[in-house]
Amino acid sequence: MENLLRTEFKVPTRNEVGTTNQGIFENLEKALGFVPNLYATIAYSDNGLKRYLDYQNAKTSLTNKEKEAVNLVVSQVNKCIYCQSAHLVLGKMNGFDDSQLLDIRKRKSENSKLNALVILAADLTENRGNASDENVDAFFAQGYTNENLVDLILQISDKTAMNYLYKLTKVPIDFPVAPSI
Repeated sequence: MENLLRTEFKVPTRNEVGTTNQGIFENLEKALGFVPNLYATIAYSDNGLKRYLDYQNAKTSLTNKEKEAVNLVVSQVNKCIYCQSAHLVLGKMNGFDDSQLLDIRKRKSENSKLNALVILAADLTENRGNASDENVDAFFAQGYTNENLVDLILQISDKTAMNYLYKLTKVPIDFPVAPSI
């Protein structure tokens, strides 16, 4: 594969990636109906897409709803419009309504436990791994555990990697574009 200038960054097609990634593309098409452009971009690495999907799909102590809340608020803090757009769709698929998703983007939730998670995720993201004692204490006061804290940090790292990949490549957004807030 040739290297391209960022302004010309091209999303690879199935025929432009290695055989392992071609198989993953087929599985993504079956599961999602398409291969998201950001996932296809990861396929420039022969091992990257499988490695990322294994990491993303690994077992965690966070619920799918909690993971989506973290993904959305991290993408909001990191100003990644691609991931905001994707996680608005995925958030709805995991039971959030438009009002709840807007609140999460604004770093809050009416659910006190989810609120503590969203606030801490935003704080950790914005402050590069640092967080106020108040936000950490609020997280634990809602019943979260050390295991949940580790899984939160891993979830933040997963989403931050995708936020960075999009911001560098600026591939076309293939989800309904998130409205500005």
